[in-house]
Amino acid sequence: MAGMVIDATGNGMYLPLSLLFFHHVTGLPIERVGVIMTAAALLSLVSNPIAGVLVDRFGPRAVVVGGYLVRAVGFATYPLVDSPVTMFLAVALVALGDGSYPPSIQSFVAAIAQGADRDKLLAAQRSLRNAGLGAGGLIAGAALGLGSDAAYRGIVLVSAAAFVGAALILRTIPVPPVTVRTETTAAPRKGGYRLVLRDVKFLVLTLQNVPTAFGYMVLSVALPVYVTQALNAPESLVGVLYAVNTVGIALLQIPVTRRLIRYRRTRTTAVGALTFAVSFTVFAALSIIPSESVQLVGVFAATALFTLGEMLHGAPLSALVSSAAPDETRGRYMSVYQFSWAIPTALAPAVLTALLTLSVTSMWLVLAAGVVCSALTLLRLEPRLPVQAVHPNVPTVPESQEGQVPLVVAENSSERLA
Repeated sequence: MAGMVIDATGNGMYLPLSLLFFHHVTGLPIERVGVIMTAAALLSLVSNPIAGVLVDRFGPRAVVVGGYLVRAVGFATYPLVDSPVTMFLAVALVALGDGSYPPSIQSFVAAIAQGADRDKLLAAQRSLRNAGLGAGGLIAGAALGLGSDAAYRGIVLVSAAAFVGAALILRTIPVPPVTVRTETTAAPRKGGYRLVLRDVKFLVLTLQNVPTAFGYMVLSVALPVYVTQALNAPESLVGVLYAVNTVGIALLQIPVTRRLIRYRRTRTTAVGALTFAVSFTVFAALSIIPSESVQLVGVFAATALFTLGEMLHGAPLSALVSSAAPDETRGRYMSVYQFSWAIPTALAPAVLTALLTLSVTSMWLVLAAGVVCSALTLLRLEPRLPVQAVHPNVPTVPESQEGQVPLVVAENSSERLA
């Protein structure tokens, strides 16, 4: 958890720090700095599948630690940047480390925590990530507010040292060895990503997340434009709504997850997606309501529903996906799943702004329809998923008994958890 705090705080400092740091140091226009950073960040899409292979070959802890160290080196090179080329190389190092993090940390959590403990740790990760992002943004803002070269260089070197500290912390956590399953109970090791692409159930589980991933992006992409232009609200309201979301998740994610672990992960994830749908429908309705006071109350209510949807959806889905992947190829599985987040994140600015331009109300309704489809797909897929992926409280089945026990466990668990 300490390592997660450091990681999230570093990420919170990354974007505002990088944009203004390179603008200040190189003298390049801010828009050119943004283009170079975007080009370098595309490398994170490349490092994602590479990280999946490395996780399966060397273990998730090694990849998480390596990603921290790569980011530390990247931040340490920031003060050496003196041209667009060296800037690209420095940002590319950080982007490579960022891209390796999602599949490796999810595999790492799955390796050290089982059953309901996995849900709790993933919930803690989400909670701490929101807190760390906010803290990182405040730290970066305070440092950049000083406006001095020493402050700029000091904050990036502190960031580099923090990632080294995170690597040293996670390096001390023991990871149980992976026992290769028998041929009758699991897919063989050989085959690389072809194994994942032949797993139709997992591909459906991955694809159903795409509409919801677009939904997650509204807070940072669509909501600021919608609130200020469609509702004619002041820009300061955007920051308040963002604070409602981040603070809400930081404070409530862990207690909410503790209550959710008694239910099937597929059901809680589907309810979270449906809560998103209700939130988007409220946002759509506000655009045709003339009363400013009703709009103000409604936008806070819709944001609160969105936050609740995140808490119901995020941690259970992560635990569901990591539990549905075979232990010996989990790195590759998590890498493929991560594309259901990476692609919508990359496309969301263009797609959501285009929908906003066509019709404000239609954008929200399209998003609502998408997340409803995701919820229904999850419920249809549930009977085909492994029992231990669906039920947090089903005990781990010993490797030697995997061919015999699951059906009995499934029956007992269904009766107990229905």
